[in-house]
Amino acid sequence: MEERCCAAVMRVLVLQAAWALAGGQVRYSVPEEAKAGTVVGRLAQDLGLEAGEAEARRLRLVAQGRRASVEVSGASGALLVSSRLDREELCGKSAPCALRLEVLLERPLRVFHVELEVTDINDNAPIFPAARKNLSIAEFTTLPGSRFPLEGASDADIGANAQLSYTLSPSKHFRIEEENSNSRSKSLFLVLTKALDRETIPVHRLVLTATDGGRPSLTGTMELVISVLDANDNAPQFNQSVYNVYLSENAIQGTIVARMNATDLDEGTNRDVKYEIDTIVPPRASDLFSIDANTGEIRLTGVLDFEEINLYDLNVKATDKGTPPLSGHCKVVVEVLDVNDNAPEVWVTSLSVPVSEDASVGTVVALLSVSDRDSGENGRVRCWVWPASPFGLEATFAGSYSLVLREALDRERVSEYEVEVRAEDGGAPALGARRGLRVPVSDVNDNAPAFAQAVYTVLARENNAAGAELARLWARDPDEAGNGRVSYSVWEGGAGGGGGWRAASSYVSVDAESGRLWALQPLDYEELQVLQFEVRAVDAGEPPLWGNATVQLFVLDENDNAPALLPPAGPAPEAGAAAAEAAGAGSVVAKIRAVDADSGYNAWLRYELWEPRGKGPFRVGLYSGEVSTARALDEADGPRQRLLIVVRDHGEPARSATATLSVSLVEAAEAALAAAPGPGGAASAATNVWLVVAICAVSSLFLLAVVLYVASRWAPRAAVLSGPGPTTLVCASEVGSWSYSQRHSRSLCVADGAAKSDLMVFMSLPEFWCLEHKINASAV
Repeated sequence: MEERCCAAVMRVLVLQAAWALAGGQVRYSVPEEAKAGTVVGRLAQDLGLEAGEAEARRLRLVAQGRRASVEVSGASGALLVSSRLDREELCGKSAPCALRLEVLLERPLRVFHVELEVTDINDNAPIFPAARKNLSIAEFTTLPGSRFPLEGASDADIGANAQLSYTLSPSKHFRIEEENSNSRSKSLFLVLTKALDRETIPVHRLVLTATDGGRPSLTGTMELVISVLDANDNAPQFNQSVYNVYLSENAIQGTIVARMNATDLDEGTNRDVKYEIDTIVPPRASDLFSIDANTGEIRLTGVLDFEEINLYDLNVKATDKGTPPLSGHCKVVVEVLDVNDNAPEVWVTSLSVPVSEDASVGTVVALLSVSDRDSGENGRVRCWVWPASPFGLEATFAGSYSLVLREALDRERVSEYEVEVRAEDGGAPALGARRGLRVPVSDVNDNAPAFAQAVYTVLARENNAAGAELARLWARDPDEAGNGRVSYSVWEGGAGGGGGWRAASSYVSVDAESGRLWALQPLDYEELQVLQFEVRAVDAGEPPLWGNATVQLFVLDENDNAPALLPPAGPAPEAGAAAAEAAGAGSVVAKIRAVDADSGYNAWLRYELWEPRGKGPFRVGLYSGEVSTARALDEADGPRQRLLIVVRDHGEPARSATATLSVSLVEAAEAALAAAPGPGGAASAATNVWLVVAICAVSSLFLLAVVLYVASRWAPRAAVLSGPGPTTLVCASEVGSWSYSQRHSRSLCVADGAAKSDLMVFMSLPEFWCLEHKINASAV
């Protein structure tokens, strides 16, 4: 700024000198934009006025039509800048810019003309008509060298300050070119130096700078916005060449698989893109996917199955609407993710049944294959057997298992197993499968036949028909088929008798298949009371096994023998008895003796007086057979009585025998002689007494032995009694001794004497004969 002031002062001095040379006209020069108060010239001095005279003579400027930018100082008479001087505002582009001023001196009145030249400084930068210039140039079709006219900048300054030069911001596609023409201004052109590519640079933004010649120079700029017009020279391009999509196999129809995005560097219709699925691999999946032609959304239109196809390749094409249309391509890889939608599957590839019950532990029963169509944890399967015994699973290799025997088998305990192989995958939730196996166990002959009882007690009535069934024996063999088919036979045993030893097979036989025990001949209790033998049961296995059972056959007595009257105990010339006329009531006249070959009730005899009926002079002991007087005899009873006595057993039906007794009445002296016992009679009575004692002792021992035998044989188990009828009780005597009817019995009578009860013992005894007088007997 100081430099500018110095330059102004020098110009004033030069003008003053020139004015002085001109002969009276005052000329001044001042640069524009001089500050207010700047001294333009010493006007009073230049007008020849003395110091102080300018104020006294009132030196002033005559007002022009507008406010002057200069004024005269009243004190010093100097011409001063009063306000901003703008040459461009005062003179525009005119040069030089001179202001004509009139100076008035009032005392005396005098007018002076002063010329003030406002000189230009470079205070205005070049200005373009617009800050931005838009141009449109077609790509590729506009050739290099093409020129596009531009309107240049203007500068309000003049002279060198207004001389402009142009520069363009760096660009390899454009340059600026000036050309002189006949007109005052230069022509300005934008020249294309390289073909344009809209897709590379769609808009070029350049800055055109105009620089004036001032010192320092000022510049002005204009932005050139060059839009490159499009040609369909670009195909649509996807933002990815490969789209990787993961889709769950249980995705529902309508699920968005992917959104395609293809861009076309062109514009207008050249960049409008439509989408389509070009190809799908595998081709049979063409109905699974669809694409929206405008948005590029790919949707699922079918059902996915990971186990069938787990990977799809979709080739998608994007085509623009240019002429000719161009296309871009990309690949969509759809990977299907597995879900646990398949349960494990169990197959039996081999089954070796039946399994022998003596198979060793570790024997392979079946081969199984287990698989799951899912993958990963969803396809990882674990297997087990239920129930856990006696079989187990062993893995042989992936997906294959062996069903093996873990414990010994027993067909008789379990003949068939229902085994269930269970499988479960590792999905969440887990899916399972079951496969049932029927494993029969084959038999081996490892069980011998066993009877239900070790000892069978069989009751059979005598006189049974030949071939009659006595009992049924049954032996159980838990084996099957031939190993469990049992045949029976009488093995050993028999009975001894009067005819010697006889084998059991001569009395009984057993059916080999049914075990039916039947009689070969009628049984006679009086001949055979007990038959003991063994029956053997043999199976048909290889080798055969067997078991035995003991059979005790008791023959039950039937009332098949009538009572038999015994002859008198002593010699008697006739069948009769003598009674003294003076005999009192209760005197024993005679004794009827009878025996029955049967036993028990069937051999228990009773005596009844059949004739005469009513109140006769005699009576008979019901069980003793003693004939005694019922009252005292007298002559009115007659010299001879005929008694009819019936001996009857207790069988069903009862059998009987009759005896006729003739009783003659004699004198008392004869009766006494007849009743007096002789030496032989006393001896016989004593012998009978001892026999009775011996029989009682033997009977007691026999009964004790029987009780002990029964306790030892039957106490641990209940004997099965089989026979035609139930066991019955019989009374042995009047005093009430009881025993079972299957016991053998015999009658024992004592000799003549006082009235006493008979004694019956149930055992086999030799027959004893008692003496009776004059008895006639008949049996029924």
